[in-house]
Amino acid sequence: MRAPTRFPLLAPATLVPLLAVVTLAVVWGRVLPPLVEVVVVVLLAGAVLAAVHHAEVVAHRVGEPFGSLILAVAVTVIEVGLIITLMVSGGPDTATLARDTVFAAVMITCNGIVGLSLLLTAVRRRVVVFNPEGTGAALATVLTLATLSLVLPTFTTGSPGSAFTGPQLAFAAVSSLFLYATFVFVQNVRHRDYFLPPPREVLASSPSRRRRGDAVGDDEHAPVPPMTTALGSFALLIVALVAVVGLAKVESPTIEAVVADAGLPRPVVGVVIALLVLLPETLAAARNARRDRTQISLNLALGSAMASIGLTIPAIAIASLWLDGPLVLGLGATQIVLLGLTAAVGILTIMPGRATLLQAWVHLSLCASYLFLAANP
Repeated sequence: MRAPTRFPLLAPATLVPLLAVVTLAVVWGRVLPPLVEVVVVVLLAGAVLAAVHHAEVVAHRVGEPFGSLILAVAVTVIEVGLIITLMVSGGPDTATLARDTVFAAVMITCNGIVGLSLLLTAVRRRVVVFNPEGTGAALATVLTLATLSLVLPTFTTGSPGSAFTGPQLAFAAVSSLFLYATFVFVQNVRHRDYFLPPPREVLASSPSRRRRGDAVGDDEHAPVPPMTTALGSFALLIVALVAVVGLAKVESPTIEAVVADAGLPRPVVGVVIALLVLLPETLAAARNARRDRTQISLNLALGSAMASIGLTIPAIAIASLWLDGPLVLGLGATQIVLLGLTAAVGILTIMPGRATLLQAWVHLSLCASYLFLAANP
């Protein structure tokens, strides 16, 4: 990972997040003319790119696998804030917003980001190699969290509709937080080696590498940035993420209006929010995949899905104490089918520890199917 050795005060990655936050403070709560909305969208895209850059700098400083958690947790914390803000301002009409956004995050990460990471590596290396122990454990945790929090409410009988009772919601929140905390401990302390890229000799044994004589891990020898650079990048990462979600919130009325005018169902709003919030992680995963660091890309994808459930559900459970209206978490029949198919395909992809273009396109097809059915239920 090519990280700078000193903190670039006048670099675009430094200036854009600051300018985006200043713009956010100026436009917050205002009705924007079209030209200003274009400026907001440009700054939003710039803040996304800056977030990816600073996340990579911090990750290179702290090392893997802890580095891949930084962006996932930071984005998810901001995602929680965005969901709660929209639910407070939207009233009863946003009863399914948390469910729609979290499920969108799971489908986009487990199929879209995973498929894209496998595709980018398989195009160049033909065979993608990763650690099935750590990746399989991450997938198992994601599927358990998704089932406990999003599937069971559809079938419980204590509350009308697809909602938990108070004790059920509390149990789901505590279980989600406990599972996520346990995974973080296992990933970073107990079995850290399971989540690191495979040994060089394993990567070098790939048939395509033997034929082509490619070097393994050229990126691993990049100089580690000093602490001052890492701390500055961490601060700017938080600023960039606040700007991304804040500017997305500014654009949310326009997004809702466009969705309504197009005759699309309301869950599409949750899909759009998830796409915006996950864009930094998608770009970071793609960059790592292009550098033959597929394990890091998978850590990012599955870690993001896990954090999206493990942190969002407890936060929403607490927020539900003062939110008006019901909190609908249960998925519909079509969504449950897609989640079950994602689970089956994910298991078959992860367990061998190797994947090809076929697995990449299967995951991307599932992501495309989800997006299409979200707009055309």
